[in-house]
Amino acid sequence: MEQRMIGASGIQVSGLGLGCWAIGGGLWWGDNDDRVSVETIHRAVELGVNWIDTARVYGFGHSEEVVGKALKTIPRHQVILSTKCGIQWYDGGGELHFVREGHEVRRDLSPRAIRRDLEKSLMAMGTDYIDVYYTHWQCKTYGLVPVAETMGELLKMKEEGKIRAIGASNVDLQILKEYTQAGQLDVIQEKLSILDRKPEAELLPFCREHRIMLQTYSPIEQGLLAGKASEDYVPSPGNVREGKTWWTRENIAAVNRMLAGWKDLTEKYSCSLANLCIKWNSMLSSEIQVLCGGRTPAQIEDSARSLDIPMTEADFLRMKRDADQIIALAEAGKENEKKRG
Repeated sequence: MEQRMIGASGIQVSGLGLGCWAIGGGLWWGDNDDRVSVETIHRAVELGVNWIDTARVYGFGHSEEVVGKALKTIPRHQVILSTKCGIQWYDGGGELHFVREGHEVRRDLSPRAIRRDLEKSLMAMGTDYIDVYYTHWQCKTYGLVPVAETMGELLKMKEEGKIRAIGASNVDLQILKEYTQAGQLDVIQEKLSILDRKPEAELLPFCREHRIMLQTYSPIEQGLLAGKASEDYVPSPGNVREGKTWWTRENIAAVNRMLAGWKDLTEKYSCSLANLCIKWNSMLSSEIQVLCGGRTPAQIEDSARSLDIPMTEADFLRMKRDADQIIALAEAGKENEKKRG
């Protein structure tokens, strides 16, 4: 498995990671078999996928508990473990984020809150340290909790040996700059796929300049780019795809046409459409590490093949041009809807 460095941390990691949002289950993803989830994590490590990513809020603690079960039979040093803080449902602190499954979920990046989150995560996963600790969502109200205060507490955790590297998720350029001014930031986690490349404009150049890794999630757009979505698919209420741009009937149809045009590429490289899109993501920059969700051993086995594809620069650029056309069509569709509305 290809290796990449997490910023300036000195931690080397596989170029592909396993995301554990889905194994939290609940309304987002539906019921899971925890035994299969544990097998999936074990299989990932066997394949050389050593970065396991979760968050306190995934499944309201359930994802971390499942990861903890898996870690019981894996030597701890074989895994690069990340989780996230700042999203809590324990009290009225911070700002309302959303209400789900009877929980009022709030964003709270105060030192007290993230310290509490850390201790809960350590207990849930049965470990005494986290390799990469992310702030999950930033304050809605700019400056409500100064980044310097949050970073100060993270740096204390690092000095104590409870975390090894500091990350931030869901940031804009201004917030990213404030993190780097307050201390060593090693990685950010942002959504990026061939259809959604917002970090490419500002965040990725900044990361290159400041030795920060960009860990990308949803490289296959929550399954859409695997090419198996029916054009009459409608996400159920509460489903993670509900209300998402690419999951309208018109956009599913357009994406499926694009994917059909890549049949020669899947044949050329003896791979799946998902493999192509994951590999494309990793080729966008040497600073990128791609996070792939997986709920079964078969899913992570397929994803793990992706980085071995010897994709040419010409094919990389061809896929980008095709996706740009689909993005333009989707944007035009949005504008037409606004005019009709």
